[in-house]
Amino acid sequence: MSAAWERFFRFSNNSGFPNHWRPTTDHYFPMKLAAIDIGSNAARMQISAVLHDGGPPVFKKVEYIRFPLQLGKDVFHTGRIGPVREANLVDFLHACQLLMKLHGVARCQVCATSAMREAENGPEIVRRVQEKLGLRIQVIGGAQEAELVNRAVVRNLPGGTCLHVDVGGGSTELNVYQDRHKTAARSFRIGSVRLLEEPKKTEKEWRKMAEWLAEAVPVTTAATAVGTGGNIGKLVDLAATHGMAQATSGNTISRDDLAATLAFVERHSVEERINRLLLNPDRADVIVPAGRIYLFVMEQVRAATMQAPDVGLIDGLILKLYERPHPRPLSHGRGEK
Repeated sequence: MSAAWERFFRFSNNSGFPNHWRPTTDHYFPMKLAAIDIGSNAARMQISAVLHDGGPPVFKKVEYIRFPLQLGKDVFHTGRIGPVREANLVDFLHACQLLMKLHGVARCQVCATSAMREAENGPEIVRRVQEKLGLRIQVIGGAQEAELVNRAVVRNLPGGTCLHVDVGGGSTELNVYQDRHKTAARSFRIGSVRLLEEPKKTEKEWRKMAEWLAEAVPVTTAATAVGTGGNIGKLVDLAATHGMAQATSGNTISRDDLAATLAFVERHSVEERINRLLLNPDRADVIVPAGRIYLFVMEQVRAATMQAPDVGLIDGLILKLYERPHPRPLSHGRGEK
């Protein structure tokens, strides 16, 4: 990597927050922020432009890529991230660097969740990535992960009692809100990839989750369930596409329709899910265990419906970057018109 590249990415990771707009000779271009989420199943990068029109800022998605690194398949089976998946991680992050340079990104943040957190060689990989690419990976805990997702989700919550369910590859984050104010939160070591790789080890976590929900959301409370994570969005899409969405409206699905959709998917082999239901290979195997988690939570709190807003950890990272103060402008690159 050239010295110029190293300076660029060191500045992007460690500098403060730039001005909202960068003048050029002809136009004004919106500031762009990038966030990278290295999950247990997939890694994602999103670049958003920050737009202003007199009201609250609007974050317009201008680039989004997702790659099935599936680190959890190594970690939850062997306790380590293998050399092939580490090499894929480095290649993915390098590709992200190229896109960030092309877009003239002002600032980026890279986070990794449960698979990297639990990997015996996680710290070594974080160090090697920084040495090779100049990117610093922040390995975050379950509470931090939930808080970042909540930054984006809270804007979409209705009033009253809401239960936010975020299902990842390695963990599930539960958050209870009363009129958009958080009243309880807990992270559980149950995730879609973990259920595939070590199902017997999650039995105690199911019981802990049920006990916690019984205390956090009383039976007499009418709670609205809100689900995030790629699998709930795909289940809502499948319900609508295959005619099982009698009580589904927009991004909301009923508990009965979710159960019917999950049963429909389970009747298909993984190969059929890929070729007939058009699911990506890395989605085809995890969508069923993820769906079971959403349905279990809904059943425990007697939620009739679940909303599925199209937001997640990566949106929370973008918001966090935006809210961080910064006195200096950047001088590199130009954004798109």
